[in-house]
Amino acid sequence: MPIIGFIGVGNMGGGMAANLVRAGHEVRAFDLADAAVARAVSHGCTAASSARAAASGADAIITMLPAGSHVATAYKDALFAAASVDAILIDCSTIDVATARSVGEAAAEKGLAMVDAPVSGGTAAADAGTLTFMVGGPAAAFARAEPYLQAMGKAVIHAGSAGMGQAAKICNNMILGATMVATAEAFVLAEKLGLDAQTFFDISSKASGQSWSMTSYCPVPGPVPTSPANRDYQGGFASALMLKDLKLAMAAATTAGASVPMGAQAEALYQLFANNGGSEKDFSAIVRLLRGGIAP
Repeated sequence: MPIIGFIGVGNMGGGMAANLVRAGHEVRAFDLADAAVARAVSHGCTAASSARAAASGADAIITMLPAGSHVATAYKDALFAAASVDAILIDCSTIDVATARSVGEAAAEKGLAMVDAPVSGGTAAADAGTLTFMVGGPAAAFARAEPYLQAMGKAVIHAGSAGMGQAAKICNNMILGATMVATAEAFVLAEKLGLDAQTFFDISSKASGQSWSMTSYCPVPGPVPTSPANRDYQGGFASALMLKDLKLAMAAATTAGASVPMGAQAEALYQLFANNGGSEKDFSAIVRLLRGGIAP
């Protein structure tokens, strides 16, 4: 039975680790939050006392951490030293491209195989095992990581060399942030023009205005029963996380010399929403800002 060291078993990592257990793997879980480890144990994982303990002797090491600084520190201070030369290292965090490349290069210098494999799908997909993985790294490392990723997702796509998984993720989420703003704007305009939200949804969801933001995460209650709008925008993909991804996209655009005016405007709006208490609400709650108020 393959052994997996999983570092970071919070809202996303917890569901991912549980799916690895269901796939027949032994998962050693570590997180700085005791409650997160306890939830992982309740799903069949074994608690590890440290990141190093989780990774020692493991066939695969998976990290799901908040930011690039956490990823760089975890690998530099613990995981590179603990990893077996035969282990595959998989970072599923969403971080900046430069750090992903740097950590991947450091792994290669140590003779270790590593990929960056950020995800799309949110907590519901993490729990259901239907995530999409965008993977950067050498082809041989991707081939070794793929079976583990398939146990947690519906799609596993090799995006290219180290850092390209992160590049794909931030570009994808820049589209998502901008289209959610545009979708929310359209529902607010329809509302002010006297057009019923359900009627507008029935039309636009089958016309050229259709998008994932409309048909999966409709920003107003009613048309899509499973969208966070029907739960007071609780759960789903927090606005703080969308803002994080938009900031990563803006930083990458500056480095690459790319013009991203729509992405920049989306970042500004989500920053305003976060500044006024909206950070923990699902990112579709941006519709409340666009209605003319800033209360979340």
